[in-house]
Amino acid sequence: MLVDTHAHLDEFENLKSILDKARKVGVAAVIAVGSSLETNLKILNIGGEFRRYVYPALGAHPWNLTSDDVEGNFKLIEEKIDKAVAIGEVGLDFWVKTDRNLQVKVFKRVVELSVKYGKPLSIHSRGAWSEAFEIVKSMGVEKAVFHWYTGPENVLNEILDSGYYVSATPAAQYSRYHIEAVKRAPLERLLLETDCPVVYKGVRSDPSSVVETARAVSSIKNTPVDEVAEKTTRNAVKLFKIGLHSL
Repeated sequence: MLVDTHAHLDEFENLKSILDKARKVGVAAVIAVGSSLETNLKILNIGGEFRRYVYPALGAHPWNLTSDDVEGNFKLIEEKIDKAVAIGEVGLDFWVKTDRNLQVKVFKRVVELSVKYGKPLSIHSRGAWSEAFEIVKSMGVEKAVFHWYTGPENVLNEILDSGYYVSATPAAQYSRYHIEAVKRAPLERLLLETDCPVVYKGVRSDPSSVVETARAVSSIKNTPVDEVAEKTTRNAVKLFKIGLHSL
């Protein structure tokens, strides 16, 4: 069994057939991340429709902070926190134009919610790996995953030493920096994901693409794919406190 720990299911139509496809290849659960007020509302509805298979995470993505709904989004996250297995997608992205001070301010607010409610964070940290880690660590977050990690080795070591996770995507088939991170992270600190519907090598991903992630990790680590699946699924169950049900 596999778990896709980071999927943008709000971006799919014909979602039932997409999830049926995932079930058929052994995907036992999907963590559906939100990024704004609008997407969080959609994710909550999807989680309600596909209970015990899709688990919502409510987020405030650094790309979505210029809209007027930020305050409304924080209100929603607090009101619906009991429906969420995590707070995500959240974080920092210093490769985009969104004001860095605003990004940091919003990220610190979601970190406070993580600490207050004991929810793990699903963190976007592109171009701001060290800054994101320092905020999470200094504010006392106990549980977090740095999604699709491609950052420096020294920050990766600090992430792992702090007991946090990193996640692998299908980009582990070809992305040099991502491959290096997957290679260095022990299976006990690794999760699998798709970040779907991201396009990898010209192909639009969906939750079933987590099979490709598992195969890539298996190849990088020279470890049987069944062992990769078993250990990373155990990690997902532990981090997100989800129950897996027969396919």
